[in-house]
Amino acid sequence: MQFFSSSALPAAPWKNGGGTTQEVVCWPPGASIDSFAWRISIAQIASSGPFSAFAGVDRVITLLGGDGVHLQAADASVDHWLQHCLQPFAFSGDVALDCQLLGGASQDLNVMTRRGQVQAQVTMHRGGRVQLDSAQGLLLARAGSWRLPAMSATLAAGGQDGLYWTAAPGQPLQVEASTDDDLLIAVALQEVAPRV
Repeated sequence: MQFFSSSALPAAPWKNGGGTTQEVVCWPPGASIDSFAWRISIAQIASSGPFSAFAGVDRVITLLGGDGVHLQAADASVDHWLQHCLQPFAFSGDVALDCQLLGGASQDLNVMTRRGQVQAQVTMHRGGRVQLDSAQGLLLARAGSWRLPAMSATLAAGGQDGLYWTAAPGQPLQVEASTDDDLLIAVALQEVAPRV
């Protein structure tokens, strides 16, 4: 398991100059953009422009802040207004998209999984207790603080706000909110059983 602070992740500029990407984790280690099984990143979209296509990849994008974007494919297979924070949108990475800002710059969480290898489920949790038993995954605190009793650790928005794991924890991972207003993003990743 690896804790991280999203604000401290290095930001790499896009080739087209339209934004930056902070890679949280890419699995397996050292995998290229063409060979990863799954990848999670945080993007800052600074200007309108194209979204690259990723053949054989499924994507889930979640607006974290800003005015949002309009995602549209030339063949009309995707036409989505990503303008409400913390509402995950799943789509195929096979098609190149045009991305139009709906106002100022936007920030989003991107989850990409290799189709046929890994499936992702992105959920939002406000207050209470969350239990995850996925073999791999990620937690990101967006408001308040979340306690991990078994690890004597805490995720806190604005500080050490994230945790990811790349192997089954052995027992379900439990996190508990400090108040009913605390907000957590959970990404559960499951390997897809091979077809026989």
